[in-house]
Amino acid sequence: MIAATTVRNAAQTEVKEFALGLALTNECNLACSFCYRDPDRIDRLTLDQVRAVMESLPIRSVNLGTGENGMHPDFQRILTFLKSQPVKLTITSNGHTIAILDDEDVRAFHDVEFSLDYPNKAEQDAQRGVGNWDLIHDQAARCRRLGVPVTITAVMMKANYSRLAEVARVAKRFDAPLRVNVYQAVRTDAFALSYEEYWQGFRRLFAATDVIVIGEPLVRALAGLPPLLGGCGVGTVRVTPRATTQACVYWPGTGEPLSKLLDAGEKIVNTPAFVATRMLPPACEPCEFRETCHGGCAGRRKLHGALDQPDIYCPIIRGERPRLDIKMAATRDLPKIGSACTTVVIAR
Repeated sequence: MIAATTVRNAAQTEVKEFALGLALTNECNLACSFCYRDPDRIDRLTLDQVRAVMESLPIRSVNLGTGENGMHPDFQRILTFLKSQPVKLTITSNGHTIAILDDEDVRAFHDVEFSLDYPNKAEQDAQRGVGNWDLIHDQAARCRRLGVPVTITAVMMKANYSRLAEVARVAKRFDAPLRVNVYQAVRTDAFALSYEEYWQGFRRLFAATDVIVIGEPLVRALAGLPPLLGGCGVGTVRVTPRATTQACVYWPGTGEPLSKLLDAGEKIVNTPAFVATRMLPPACEPCEFRETCHGGCAGRRKLHGALDQPDIYCPIIRGERPRLDIKMAATRDLPKIGSACTTVVIAR
């Protein structure tokens, strides 16, 4: 039972179009131990389901993520359909999907994200698989030759939290920003950051990079930035390979059936799971940062079984106030900026 809380009104955020996270499949050619996808079964969306989703919402951008989407047996037909839609199309890949596409299809992407968690070949290949470092570098260079922007995305976790500035420098070789997601314990807490590691990780990252955007709520608040419009529960919808919908990619449980989204359309934000992501924990009511932070990451609070409590990384509840010095960079047109608790920086 969730205690009485303040709920942020989605209608007040001025979100007119949604960022759609579309997971065509949970298949992957790699088996990274820190990945949130379900590796125990294979699920796939059909082309008809993708069409129906695209017709159900006003959509500004579509990101293909979760699994390695190129492994879907009908990927080419689905991609051809998505290319015909008036949206900004992006993809998150370990390199495999981009490698199997021809140049015309690669050019269809507004941005291509490559998953890179370590600053050198030995560590990246040890974690992701032999050859992954070279594959990412080859395909990122190819994207740049084709005029397609590249983003490098990394998971901030116990194994790399102090070295992400080094990863940002690798990204800079491709004129690419680094997008950082904090590890969420969907399947295991083995890679989860301690409180101290979380804050140290961001301080070290900001010391060597310029900030394009901070979407991690606690960090955004402590950096002195205003509330960020959109985000989970407001301006983004996730469709899983099981044909279910979620407000947050890390939200536990299977989600609501796709039929609910098709029936509700943009009013999906009024359903219980979406409303839950906007709840302000009672302990956060008097906090000066409540408008920006709003209790921290709702997905993380839900995963810890404490949706009605402040984020586990909250310093205010501990009587602390970490100092975060940031330098802002020029903005970039990155469709995923407002769609998750993510932080984007670029090496100096």
